[in-house]
Amino acid sequence: MSFGDWDATCMALALDEARRAADRGEVPVGAVLTKGDKILAHGGNAQIELHDPTAHAEIRVLREACDREGNYRLPGTTLYVSLEPCTMCCGALVHARVANLIFATREPRAGGVVSTSESLDNVALNHTVIWREGLYAQESAELLRDFFQSRRGERDGSRAGSQHR
Repeated sequence: MSFGDWDATCMALALDEARRAADRGEVPVGAVLTKGDKILAHGGNAQIELHDPTAHAEIRVLREACDREGNYRLPGTTLYVSLEPCTMCCGALVHARVANLIFATREPRAGGVVSTSESLDNVALNHTVIWREGLYAQESAELLRDFFQSRRGERDGSRAGSQHR
């Protein structure tokens, strides 16, 4: 499956949002929601900042777009996200009637699209979200890897420092 220029533009913006999330100390995940050639909302993870376990990038952009559109349903939209959504976010995509999902890289521990479950492929659901993966996968994976390596380094450094006191 190939991706077009608009897809690349939107995923690049999602990665920018992921970088901004990392700068705030959040896990670097960013999302962009579009309808046609219009961006409805974009943002990054903010669970720590907002003290909200549901403040995933996907949920935040769905909330913003629903508010902007004046509707809890978002038919005909596409969500671009830098990391495979979890099952909570997959459920929100179904309830919001998002048409398409494009994510960059898989999340082997909590990904609800393909990694730990196939939440969007459940035939019992009353809405189908068409999904694709792999756009800017390497860039997203590197961003996540660098973020967690730096955090491990900070923890290891602080432990090492405390041992020397």
